[in-house]
Amino acid sequence: MQCQPTSPPALAVGTPWLWLSRRWALPGPDCIPAPQMSAEERLSPHMPEALRCDACRAIAFQGWLSRAEAKQGRKALRESDYVEVLEQSCSQDWELYGVQELSGERRLTGPGLPGQEAMSVAVMGGPWPGRLAKMCHSLVGEHSEEQLYGAHRRGPTALRELLCHGKKGPCAHLGGSKAGGSAPPKALQNEL
Repeated sequence: MQCQPTSPPALAVGTPWLWLSRRWALPGPDCIPAPQMSAEERLSPHMPEALRCDACRAIAFQGWLSRAEAKQGRKALRESDYVEVLEQSCSQDWELYGVQELSGERRLTGPGLPGQEAMSVAVMGGPWPGRLAKMCHSLVGEHSEEQLYGAHRRGPTALRELLCHGKKGPCAHLGGSKAGGSAPPKALQNEL
């Protein structure tokens, strides 16, 4: 793919946008193309399997309960308070998340996820915020409010372990490596 220098595009609300660190485009051999996404990554309403571990880490990173504790000036929240926070937690704005290529692998990018390369393109907006919100509701719904708040009180690692690394968690495939990367892409099977 040949890159051409361009100026920042005008975008309609809700359309995916590209973010290139430092410049919009670089001509010639320094060209950095946008990530080439699979049909699942472009069209599915669900978080693609290969990005589910990154998405879970992004969700666990949000710190909703910590902000609520700080706002109320308490070390611990009452049950009614943390239940309310958890019920509203997934309705936030997820626009700071998107997908980019890191070391030749597509990865979710945004707050709480591994840093980006110095010169990279990220596809932001589009389906990614909705997918994160949907996955957040699913993950939070799999656990009781007591379990989630208890894990939060034990620290960020405990909450990430509960949400992401349980038997059926999105990062469970990583085995003993709790801090590993995203899921390897699933092999496509031919339908007969």
